[in-house]
Amino acid sequence: MSTSADTCERVNAQITTLVMQRPVGRRWLLGLGVAFLLLNLLLVCIAWLLIKGVGIWGVNIPVGWGFAITNFVWWIGIGHAGTFISAILLLLHQNWRTSINRFAESMTLFAVACAGLFPLLHLGRPQLFYWLLPYPDTMGLWPQWRSPLVWDVFAVSTYLTVSLLFWFIGLLPDLATLRDQQQRPLWQRRLYGLLALGWRNSARHWQRYESAYILLAGLATPLVISVHSVVSFDFAVGIVPGWHSTIFPPYFVAGAIFSGFAMVLTLIIPVRRWYGLEGYITPRHLENCAKVMFASGLILAYGYFSEWFTAWYSDDKVEAAGVMDRFFGHYAPAAWLMLGCNILVPQLLWFRAVRTSAAMLFVVSLLVNVGMWTERYVIVVGSLSHDFMPSAWGQFHPTFWDWGTYAGTIGLFLTLLFLFVRVLPMIAVSEMRKQEVAE
Repeated sequence: MSTSADTCERVNAQITTLVMQRPVGRRWLLGLGVAFLLLNLLLVCIAWLLIKGVGIWGVNIPVGWGFAITNFVWWIGIGHAGTFISAILLLLHQNWRTSINRFAESMTLFAVACAGLFPLLHLGRPQLFYWLLPYPDTMGLWPQWRSPLVWDVFAVSTYLTVSLLFWFIGLLPDLATLRDQQQRPLWQRRLYGLLALGWRNSARHWQRYESAYILLAGLATPLVISVHSVVSFDFAVGIVPGWHSTIFPPYFVAGAIFSGFAMVLTLIIPVRRWYGLEGYITPRHLENCAKVMFASGLILAYGYFSEWFTAWYSDDKVEAAGVMDRFFGHYAPAAWLMLGCNILVPQLLWFRAVRTSAAMLFVVSLLVNVGMWTERYVIVVGSLSHDFMPSAWGQFHPTFWDWGTYAGTIGLFLTLLFLFVRVLPMIAVSEMRKQEVAE
């Protein structure tokens, strides 16, 4: 009969050996190589952008917001699953989050890092980004508080700060575990010891850790609602047909959770297979993620139908024409792809066989990611291209640099993810030990 000490040793051995000890596999090297190539593409695109200006993108008049804002909203949405899993499910005492919360939290940080690039690059003069901050300058000028761009700066920076603190505090016991493993080289023990901030596993340390963790969870929970609500105000406060809607805040929040959980499943399913973590990330975890994704997808579908119904019932000719143009105009393929991926495909999740099948969930989550990016594209580009006056109508045609920058941020995201699973525990060892002993 195994004791609690045996259980803790088994968890330590199975999870911490993945960190800087197991030989680097071909899959990891191949994945990192592809991600690094895309990252270099991002650097080339940014360098050319700084040399030539935003004119290398396909933005024009009237579509002044193109891929940059589309990708910004998409990446911010992806980060919401980590906060939801870590903070809200912690406060609701959902123990199943333990196996995936560290991975999701890390995904949040990497997604926000990718999202933050686009507004800065879209400024045209990113070296002057500090003009968006309220600092006492010589001319006595202050940011334009009615600009959604300024709102985004404060929302995203607050979100990043709280998420980073939440992630790092959760890492402290695991960093101390890595520090205390004698089989590691001296430089690794010193590095992890420095990051562990003197953690000694004492009762006082645990009491302060639990208090800080719960406090940050309470701070992070309203951010799940507020951050994407503020992002939705970028559109809702405008008078552009297709944007000026009060349903946008809840609609965007539901879409963020929907896309975030889809990305968690897209990444966690192959990772659990490659690293042999099926004993920790079980079909139960996948099914619960699928249920949350399905529920938020239904809310998103309600938002779609509410938007269409409002355009019809209000008898606003411009709004109705905008909806018709969205589905039968120049961007109709994107709109129909959005409906197929975000409404039809998730209906498969009614069936438990699909929710518990890793292969089926991977395909569904991948299609949802495609659909959510397409939705952002339709909202941003489709609405701007079909304004009130036909004389102001225009079309957006993405250039190589648009696609290259987008693909490059995917490379940045994946590069950070591959490095993370190599140098830090992807599963919270301390929380898993506690759960295993309790069971």
